[in-house]
Amino acid sequence: MSAYPPRIACLLAYAFTAPAAPQVTAIVGATVFDSLTGTALPNHTVLIERDRIRSVAPQRTVAIPKGSTVINAKGKYLIPGLIDGHVHLMHVLDFAHVTADEVLPLFLAHGVTTLRDTGDQVYAEKLLARHAEQRPESCPRIMLCSPLLDADPPFHKDIGYPVVDPEKVPDVVADLKAWGVTTLKLYVGMTRPVGQRIIEEGHRHGLVVTGHLGRYSAQDAVADGIDSLEHIWSVFNFILPPTPTTPAARLEARANADLDSPKARELIQAIATRKVAVGPNLVVFRNMLLLHDLPEVQNDPDHAAVPARLRAHWAAYRQRTNLSPGTLDLRRKEFRKYQELTGILHKAGVPLLAGTDTPEPFTPPGSSLHLELALLVESGLSPAAALQAATIENARIIRQADHLGSISSGKLADMVLLDADPLTDIRNTRKIVKVFRSGVASDPKTLLKTVPVN
Repeated sequence: MSAYPPRIACLLAYAFTAPAAPQVTAIVGATVFDSLTGTALPNHTVLIERDRIRSVAPQRTVAIPKGSTVINAKGKYLIPGLIDGHVHLMHVLDFAHVTADEVLPLFLAHGVTTLRDTGDQVYAEKLLARHAEQRPESCPRIMLCSPLLDADPPFHKDIGYPVVDPEKVPDVVADLKAWGVTTLKLYVGMTRPVGQRIIEEGHRHGLVVTGHLGRYSAQDAVADGIDSLEHIWSVFNFILPPTPTTPAARLEARANADLDSPKARELIQAIATRKVAVGPNLVVFRNMLLLHDLPEVQNDPDHAAVPARLRAHWAAYRQRTNLSPGTLDLRRKEFRKYQELTGILHKAGVPLLAGTDTPEPFTPPGSSLHLELALLVESGLSPAAALQAATIENARIIRQADHLGSISSGKLADMVLLDADPLTDIRNTRKIVKVFRSGVASDPKTLLKTVPVN
């Protein structure tokens, strides 16, 4: 019989009981894609402990802890969790009467474990990021961005924020930093004096500054120290000669743009020298230019997984657009110019980012990133380089490379297990067996069933 009263004995027993060993998951025998080097590591075992990667090593060298959950991954391929570097989680969805929580599982089902929102109302982003962080089994993590910092009035009144006085920039940036944004986004009406000050203040606060540029030229923004450029337009539009006055002449000029002109070479060299990252977002431009003409754009099977309200919004957008069938060849040529420029930037050493601009028309959450990867490969990137754009390069631009973007010891356990080799065919990134987000494993088919399609 214990010498202590029952209550004290119970407390002592609790105090001296060894804590339970942490649960470990072992993914055994996979070919691991090393995004840091762009190479494949065959027959490797990855140990996950709680939300982190404990170790990555050749299978023969790993002792699997007793009691581990073991996943036999022989013949399978493990890539880092994909990052979509350009999404909007309120804008566009609000027009379709869809809330982002309804579609977040779509991203995870397609292996997208992290999103960079590139412009929305920050308080709504904050609430959504909190919602997602509490649900790693069904939602990707969300990195916050400012509203679109723009002229007055802003181009997009719903998610734009006018900033026209350089003297007010420090207060604006400090307020956005307090909300937890990691990125400041300059928009089409931004002027150089204000843009310069935003870049300066943003960097002082440790924030990334990106831009969808218009009045503020790419040449000036690059010289002023901007970190990244959104859309291939933010390069392409600034290598063209003066804009023709008629729509037909403008289309002709864009379709026949000289990507080897002195102006083009000078800008590309400046972007490469300063290591300014570029997110081409090819999938959304393909849709904008060709959605009237290509059944594969309008009727992609991936669309069936999104809510009917969003599909109806996309269909209404298509009816409002005014694309003449007679301009199809020129529009195809223009899109090929975008892809050609993307390849030139890559060859010049420019860091490329993978992003989609989802949920813009016919650009479904999650699955559209796989099409973006395929378009990057069509543009001249190797499958390994395209995967790097969607993993380590995106992690670097959001200043999260210490935690995300590669399958490395100590990083967050964000990974995607595939049935086929993405380095032989980038389309194999769609062949998903299991998704891990912060160490929590999810089944793609189960996730898809949680999305309301009505």
